[in-house]
Amino acid sequence: MKKSAFALTRRAAAVALLAAPFLLAHAADFPSKPIKFIVPYTAGGTTDLVARTVGQKVSEKLGQPVLIDNRGGAGGNIGMDAVAKAAPDGYTIGFGAISTNALNPHIYKSMAFDPRKDFTAISLLGMSTIVLEVPATSAIKTVPDLIAAAKKNPGLPYATAGAGTSMNLAGVMFAQMTGTELTHVAYKGSGPAITDMLGNTIGVMFDNLPASLPHIQAGKLRALAVAGSTRSPSLPDVPTMAEAGLKGYALEPWFGVYGPAKLPAPIVKALNEAFVEALAMPDVKAKLQQAGFSPRGSSAQELTTLTDTEYKRLGDVAKKAGMTAD
Repeated sequence: MKKSAFALTRRAAAVALLAAPFLLAHAADFPSKPIKFIVPYTAGGTTDLVARTVGQKVSEKLGQPVLIDNRGGAGGNIGMDAVAKAAPDGYTIGFGAISTNALNPHIYKSMAFDPRKDFTAISLLGMSTIVLEVPATSAIKTVPDLIAAAKKNPGLPYATAGAGTSMNLAGVMFAQMTGTELTHVAYKGSGPAITDMLGNTIGVMFDNLPASLPHIQAGKLRALAVAGSTRSPSLPDVPTMAEAGLKGYALEPWFGVYGPAKLPAPIVKALNEAFVEALAMPDVKAKLQQAGFSPRGSSAQELTTLTDTEYKRLGDVAKKAGMTAD
């Protein structure tokens, strides 16, 4: 048995050595076919909007289609696992986030990938704003109203785009800081959760602002507060959590582009340049900022450092909160 296992290990190593020159040789021609951009959440959410907006410009820059592939489920783990297991040739990349690449490993009992070892960082995409909202018909009009309702009804349910997401973390922090007991209802993306909010199936939601903003502006959802340290330019009249009475409350989700581990440097460089250039385009910035997203590209190293730092920080937060997603 040991001899067989050793032989398999040697064979795998040999295959890897043979594959490396092949990948490097083809890196010079990159890209020569369409690129699959996996978004680990369902269509209709913040990640989907950003991926499609930026992906179109990256496609124009690289001269090949960037195909958006929505794969929701397990707080983004299903989609990012597909990225981790893809060939390191640049033709499969993923839309990672503070949740998938920093928080989830600390709250899921079983993870199919290690965000510190199984990905190659490419570029930051930017930051989003989390909004606390209720249906427009709700009797809850302020954060103090919600706190009172939660204390009167222990276990009050709230929706998010999935277990382990930054919105889930926002809800956990809210319950901790207000001394209330809330029940998390995890959806497979913002779209389905918003549908239930609009239908009054569920009455409270923490969501990334871009997905909910059109419904807030249309008067169908009521924003109670935003989770960032400052007010959102898209909702200047909506207070921050701190302004609403939760001093010290602040959470700002970040997002980035990742490829599989061992992605050749020339391919990382080509993808990084395309994404950074796309994110800096005035029309892209205007569209995303109008939707409540703050676009910002970065070097691959900056995203690597951020991932490592946030992995450690959120591990401490999750442990203290006793957060679990299983």
